[in-house]
Amino acid sequence: MSSFTSAQSDKKFDQPVLITSAGQSADVTLAGMLFKKAGINYKIEALAKENNLDGIKTLVIIPGYSSKGLGAAGISRDQEKARINALILAAKKKNINILMIHIGGTARRGQQSDDFNELSAESSIAMIVVKQGDEDKFFTKIAGNKKIKISLVDKMAEVSNELKKIF
Repeated sequence: MSSFTSAQSDKKFDQPVLITSAGQSADVTLAGMLFKKAGINYKIEALAKENNLDGIKTLVIIPGYSSKGLGAAGISRDQEKARINALILAAKKKNINILMIHIGGTARRGQQSDDFNELSAESSIAMIVVKQGDEDKFFTKIAGNKKIKISLVDKMAEVSNELKKIF
């Protein structure tokens, strides 16, 4: 499970990509750099709503709670969860595939982040997770229970290589 194999990546993701946050952490900006490095056509909308999905082929959710990020966005934790739920429903209605990428390690795990992590992971058809964020097998268990493809990488920089395999 350390990376996508050709058998796992038979379901390719298409471009253009919309990247959004679930929890308003700064990880969404780092994810943008990884997509740029992989040469993938993307745009970032930290507060994406249904209208941002027009013309989009793949929704990428970057989960991770940040009280500072939520404060800067002027929204509550409950408003953020409602936004993500609505966005996921809209993406599924439009047949847009969802990819979850967790790059925040242990800092984006725990009581504050795990509801965003669970919501994002369970809605996806594939996940890329930096191993440090899955030490307790949180994402691996979701992947197994929901039959979701998962790729575990040692370092955030390796995410770009995984992206190239599935786009």
